[in-house]
Amino acid sequence: MLSAAMRFLIFTLLLMCPLIAGDKNPGANAVSFHMETDNANNPKMVIERQIAGKMHYFQKSPDFTHKDMVAFSPFLADNQVDFGVVLQLRPRAARRLESLTTANQGKLLLATCNGRVVDIVRIDQPVSDGFLVIWNGVQDAEVKQWDKVAPRIGQKKKKS
Repeated sequence: MLSAAMRFLIFTLLLMCPLIAGDKNPGANAVSFHMETDNANNPKMVIERQIAGKMHYFQKSPDFTHKDMVAFSPFLADNQVDFGVVLQLRPRAARRLESLTTANQGKLLLATCNGRVVDIVRIDQPVSDGFLVIWNGVQDAEVKQWDKVAPRIGQKKKKS
């Protein structure tokens, strides 16, 4: 049997694991992209979304995040209410994007911004240019926040 002190120590370490694991709370403008998967995965490892009356499942672990982005360019979405954004990826992430989109044609890719789903697109061809697009759902305040931390595509890198 474990002593009470040992159980307390183990419990405390388990509680601290998320803090030790790194940047789990990235702050404002956390962007992530999640590839569609099947429902055979562990329910704790998937995000469920009903799309056009059918349930779809996405990997909870993102394939791309704001950390993969080097620059961005916002545009007014077709609904004329919110924004879309083009994200330029780092070279390594761009190569990963090309591989994933080549292997997963026909699947969906879910985009989130600050924890909320903003867009879902179907992969219809390999993406080899290193750009990911969120077509709508980005708020004006989020664009302004991005301007503080990342350059627009074609501009010089922001100073830290």
